[in-house]
Amino acid sequence: MSQSVDSAVSAVRAYIEHHRAAFLEDLAEWLRIPSVSAQPDHAPDVRRSADWLAARLRETGFPTTEVWETPGAPAVFAEWPAADPGAPTVLVYGHHDVQPAALEDGWDSEPFEPVVRDNRLHARGAVDDKGQVFFHTLGVRAHLTATGRTAPAVTLKLLVEGEEESGSPHFRALVEQHADRLAADAVIVSDTGMWSADTPTVCTGMRGLAECEIHFFGPDQDIHSGSFGGAVPNPATAAARLVAALHDEHGRVAVPGFYDGVVELTDRERELFAELPFDEQEWLRTAKSHATHGEAGHTTLERVWARPTAEVNGIGGGYQGPGSKTIIPSSAMVKLSFRMVAGQDPDHIEKAVRAWAAEQVPAGIRHEITFGAATRPCLTPLDHPALQSVARAMGRAFGRPIRFTREGGSGPAADLQEVLGTPVLFLGISVPSDGWHAPNEKVEIDLLLKGVETTAYLWGDLADTWRHAP
Repeated sequence: MSQSVDSAVSAVRAYIEHHRAAFLEDLAEWLRIPSVSAQPDHAPDVRRSADWLAARLRETGFPTTEVWETPGAPAVFAEWPAADPGAPTVLVYGHHDVQPAALEDGWDSEPFEPVVRDNRLHARGAVDDKGQVFFHTLGVRAHLTATGRTAPAVTLKLLVEGEEESGSPHFRALVEQHADRLAADAVIVSDTGMWSADTPTVCTGMRGLAECEIHFFGPDQDIHSGSFGGAVPNPATAAARLVAALHDEHGRVAVPGFYDGVVELTDRERELFAELPFDEQEWLRTAKSHATHGEAGHTTLERVWARPTAEVNGIGGGYQGPGSKTIIPSSAMVKLSFRMVAGQDPDHIEKAVRAWAAEQVPAGIRHEITFGAATRPCLTPLDHPALQSVARAMGRAFGRPIRFTREGGSGPAADLQEVLGTPVLFLGISVPSDGWHAPNEKVEIDLLLKGVETTAYLWGDLADTWRHAP
């Protein structure tokens, strides 16, 4: 590039400032569409949202823009080939559906009528995820203007699904169906956040998830605990003992084989986690909890970001009403979930849990265990060239060093990694106060524009880096 770094930054920022008002007006128009995928009455709105986005992507300059049908809500696909056929291909993922919202939930204004207060845009979807999808439209235009290109430095693809807030039930099948069209060298997920406005960060991975429900059956009906107690096995006791056996005295999951394949944290990753301005007492207040707990030998951040876990999500059986009812219940149940980290395989976890559960159940108790669909973990190494490009572009936009985090939760990004065989990276500008899924959801406008700026630098950095990558 002939421009110096300073002049390139100036050109990008001038373009963004000149188009700021129109960008925010367009985003507000999109936010007025109540694309709530969880509510059937809003199915026409979800479709209208997809059509709206497809039209805006065409206006942005994407020569290919399509609405892809699923058995549920539609997704949007767009593609803009690079002029250089040897340039890398990047797929951006996001979603255009939103959580339910109503004024009576505690909103200070109508959730689907965007308002700006104190340089914050309030509306359902402002940050999760319409705002973080839409900043890519202005970002690519700023990239073209600042570099004098007529096409992005990378072949740029977008996949914006319409069912993420409903669990993405048809997403994997959609990715498998269109795997050839979605092929990419890297995936950028813009449905995530940063540590804080003062500490911009890039997420390097998400945990996977496996869930199961175990039912225990004893007597063919509830029976008198005086006449039969102590002489026949109790399914509620069996459930309690299984739960008690789930962890050892050090907080480690006691299922044999559970930790097989786990990719351990490197010393450098532990150092980077420790550098974050983490206030454990403030974190506890956010968690509405009174003490930390978990696997010995690991910090709180390590436990929620980089260690596998097993949790009891529900347990029940027997009489639940007021007073007492002296019975041995005929059945009991427990719901368990397992968060997996890189290196763990959901099929292996299911087999291990099934074998372990069978050993916990005493004679005379029959059990049934059912697993739901699993989500695989994803992790991008710190030295991956695409991750370094994201960090450099973000650092250029924010004017400060970028730190690294992980996410303790799980999402459909792992499906993209597994089906496409592509590394997944995360680029988001949301901060904890944005209120995802809560009343008065908002996005900080200045941070939203930093997202725009980051993408304006990112595509050129990726093309240059990968051109010389081994």
